[in-house]
Amino acid sequence: QVQLLESGGGSVQAGGSLRLSCVASESQRTTKIMGWFRQVPGKKREGVALMWGIPVYADSVKGRFTISRDNDKNTVDLQMNSLLPEDTAIYYCAYVLSGIPARLLRHPEEVDYWGQGTQVTVSS
Repeated sequence: QVQLLESGGGSVQAGGSLRLSCVASESQRTTKIMGWFRQVPGKKREGVALMWGIPVYADSVKGRFTISRDNDKNTVDLQMNSLLPEDTAIYYCAYVLSGIPARLLRHPEEVDYWGQGTQVTVSS
């Protein structure tokens, strides 16, 4: 069982930045996929960014968000710049034992472990 703990959510004005962090309870291995999804109430959870070796991003965040991993610290971070009101959501850290990151972005049901979620609110 892998436990994921997120931090770094909050409120910011449009154009601002936030950084999310997630720490896993066990050592990451290069074969594991980690990343971030988000969900707005009443909508399907959607992939934001995932990383195995090479990061993959949802089209809506390309050029604004950057995912990074530190395998020594068991962490995955999401730097979010140029935030938009439509980025408002609960952001969830995700841990996947195996898969194809580009596919996983569209298939949250294939994620093995989830964090508890952290709220990000962007005001206009």
